[in-house]
Amino acid sequence: MSSIAELNPTPLWKHFAKLCEIPRPSKHEDQVVAYIVDFAKNRGLDVKLDQVGNVILKKPATPGMENRKILAMQSHVDMVPQKNADTEHDFLTDSIKPYVDGEWVTAEGTTLGADNGIGVAAILALMESTDIPHPPLEALLTIDEEAGMTGAKHLQPGHFEADLLLNLDTEDEGELYVGCAGGVDINVTLPYTAEPLPAGHQAFKLSVRGLRGGHSGLDIDKGRGNANKIANRIIDAALQQIPALRIASLDGGSLRNAIPRESFSVITVPAEQAAQLQEIFQQATAIIKAELDNEAKLDIALEGTDAPASVLDTEAQLKLIRAIRCCPNDVERMSTALEGIADTSNNLARVVTETENGNAQVRIQCLVRSLSDSARDAHGLNVAAAFQLAGANALLENDYPGWTPNMQSPLLALMKDVYKDMEGSEPEVKVIHAGLECGLLAKPYPNWDMVSFGPTIRRAHSPEERVHIQSVANFWDYFVKVVGAIPSN
Repeated sequence: MSSIAELNPTPLWKHFAKLCEIPRPSKHEDQVVAYIVDFAKNRGLDVKLDQVGNVILKKPATPGMENRKILAMQSHVDMVPQKNADTEHDFLTDSIKPYVDGEWVTAEGTTLGADNGIGVAAILALMESTDIPHPPLEALLTIDEEAGMTGAKHLQPGHFEADLLLNLDTEDEGELYVGCAGGVDINVTLPYTAEPLPAGHQAFKLSVRGLRGGHSGLDIDKGRGNANKIANRIIDAALQQIPALRIASLDGGSLRNAIPRESFSVITVPAEQAAQLQEIFQQATAIIKAELDNEAKLDIALEGTDAPASVLDTEAQLKLIRAIRCCPNDVERMSTALEGIADTSNNLARVVTETENGNAQVRIQCLVRSLSDSARDAHGLNVAAAFQLAGANALLENDYPGWTPNMQSPLLALMKDVYKDMEGSEPEVKVIHAGLECGLLAKPYPNWDMVSFGPTIRRAHSPEERVHIQSVANFWDYFVKVVGAIPSN
């Protein structure tokens, strides 16, 4: 087990270290679910799986706390599988390799999974404890939050008796969240004809690397570069001056909820125009790097490569380039009611050429988020229209609602009081431009009074993900005191 298991608080870090050993990318949670079920059975806890595979745990109150309100807690067991291009790692079989880096814990070349492994570890630590006073406890550990919120979407009524729920899935210590954005996926397919490589063409690989990336909700307002947009801009600039340029393949981004950090394209031009391509590339790269002065590690390269067997037909190629150029990306508008919070946004997350059932196509994935369900749907149609005008099939799918704030929440009032007693100051109460599961959980359990909080996590959904060690200790202390302060029925 990793040395992080020895950090403070050890009950929490011990469980997080174990979670790092268990592969748990979204849609592949069987191993971690089995581990949690065994954990519960070995400790005499009530445990069951619901019809989609969410884990439900229950534990009686400690002596003297039996008359307190039942408290539910919730986190998701899956993690975003992101790695650097030069990192050898199979998320289906390999363990995450966490290590201490000064005041932080991070991982070797991959996402860490502190989102939401720290929350899961905190719940397991409390469920295992024998010396922490607590009311009757219920826990919901959901599957597939990061890739579709499948677990929360399919949760049914009747499993829980609690009226209070703590969601442990936000990423700034000292902040309490009472609302979040909803979202919708835009899934695009653009068919093309794979044509033979024109005679006399020379092939080049265009690589975009080193972008900061990050969470497509939390970081979408920070002006970070999008690898898909950058690659498309360079190819378009070259196509303007070299009409004979052909695209052989595109492979940019990886996950719908991660700002794309890398893109790899293969393009070809007539050999006599190879020098001209290099000149255009140098000019475009200089301009882009000057604009993105917040992306210090941005690396854009154009290198010779092996000749591809085929290229996109020219009509589909032009439509694709124009559609990606037109596709809205980043923040559409900021909230007028909540200062500093993005209201509506889109992440152009994935662009890849592929062959499916013998048919060549470009597949594109976007994720639109909004604090308003109507604005979410309207912007989703805007994004889809950019591709539909190019003759692509664009579908709005997997929509989920936002979480409407309740500033009169009794649980919020209690948590503010506990925080003030601990810290001598008020916590910040916020709404987040990211998709917490609370909006979906409110459908089967409309009685739940919910608040979300967590330790400080930075660069979630990227290989630079890290969690602040002291903030985890503070989060744990606060969590334990809130649990102990749950009032009587």
